[in-house]
Amino acid sequence: MNTRPQIDYNEEVLLLEEEIEERSLVVYNDDVNTFEHVINTLIDVCGHQPQQAEQCTLLIHYKGQCAVKNGTYEELEPMCTAIHDRGISADVV
Repeated sequence: MNTRPQIDYNEEVLLLEEEIEERSLVVYNDDVNTFEHVINTLIDVCGHQPQQAEQCTLLIHYKGQCAVKNGTYEELEPMCTAIHDRGISADVV
């Protein structure tokens, strides 16, 4: 014989999801900066490996632009500023 009381549970669980808007750091081609300067900038500022920086630089040259890094605005904005400081055109989009 079961003498334990029957307990009904009615729990509502609210999940809070933080939506993080993914952005891209786009670098644009120009007629001023050398391949070497752009490659070194991507290595220093974005943490690219040399081969990755070279590939991005070729895309920038031939396509006019390249998304070189993805992340939140807060992550990318300081990188964008550092790229500007080196005389290269870039935006966080």
